[in-house]
Amino acid sequence: MTVGPATFKQLHLQGVRREFDAFTALKGLDLTIERGEFIALLGPSGCGKTTALNCIAGLLPVSGGRIMLDDRRVDVLRPEERGFGMVFQNYALFPHMTVRKNIGFGLRMRGVPKPELEKRVDAALAAVRLESQAGKLPGQLSGGQQQRVAIARAIVVEPPLVLMDEPLSNLDAKLRLEMRQEIRRIHQSLGSTTIYVTHDQEEALSLADRIVVLRDGAIRQVGTPAELYALPAHLDVADFMGFRNRVNGELVGMEGEDALLDIEGTVIRGRMRAASSGRAAVAAIRPDDLEPTGTDSGIPVRVEAVEYRGRGFHGVGVTASGTELHFASPYPLQRGAAVRLGADAGRVLVFGDAR
Repeated sequence: MTVGPATFKQLHLQGVRREFDAFTALKGLDLTIERGEFIALLGPSGCGKTTALNCIAGLLPVSGGRIMLDDRRVDVLRPEERGFGMVFQNYALFPHMTVRKNIGFGLRMRGVPKPELEKRVDAALAAVRLESQAGKLPGQLSGGQQQRVAIARAIVVEPPLVLMDEPLSNLDAKLRLEMRQEIRRIHQSLGSTTIYVTHDQEEALSLADRIVVLRDGAIRQVGTPAELYALPAHLDVADFMGFRNRVNGELVGMEGEDALLDIEGTVIRGRMRAASSGRAAVAAIRPDDLEPTGTDSGIPVRVEAVEYRGRGFHGVGVTASGTELHFASPYPLQRGAAVRLGADAGRVLVFGDAR
């Protein structure tokens, strides 16, 4: 017996583990997802995000813990009994079937009467804006259109959850941007619940209500896009959220909420995000927030490269110790020039003990 269409209030992952022989891919995930949320599982390759999705879908059994839909345990059910919608990277469309038949395949397997099937397929075609392509074969469609067919096939069965595993990774940059907007529009118009796997922080930021950052099979941080963008709790999360510059320094004091960090003889200010048990600490700064100061303050670097990027310039500088820093500049700089780089204290995050 299947779970039924969109009737749940919460999905609970309770201590979910997944082991492959001696390797533990998931280390006791605890997470609650509310009905209607768009959740992004974000992290680098091998962090466990696709494994987590496959465990929720039933494509992999859990090694420990439980997956609950409200008070119903679903990790003991077969994938088809869970009734979740799944969108893969490779679309997995039947090449010999028309768009309409691909979308209606799951309904036919469920024995849905033809009048109801046609009505729901029409609604799904309208949701993904493919009414005019209904009679075509997948090979006659663009990559973005094929992905829309895959999404329509997932939502037409009215699943309680839609699970997406890096669905845009095979598309070019322009199509990815268009499909991001389309996926968000479909999610909002249907009021569905979506769990979306990605390694792209821009995708996660633009799509998700909440982002779950994973590393080495464990959850590192859960929060809204704004929370994770501005205040990552760990250095590895900061690195993944675009804080590309990581500079080692020595913690020399605090002034109010500002940490004072000595970097190669220059003291900079930043927000303390993780307490230090000693004096060693790391400053994390986004390239867009680090700019030439035009004064005697800031971290001294030698300019190694400068690229024009439309509204401004992107530079790479090297400190006396060899640390490479990426920065923004409103004006061009000559290679080999000596400049000092600085950022507002609120844009500099300081992590003690390099964690």
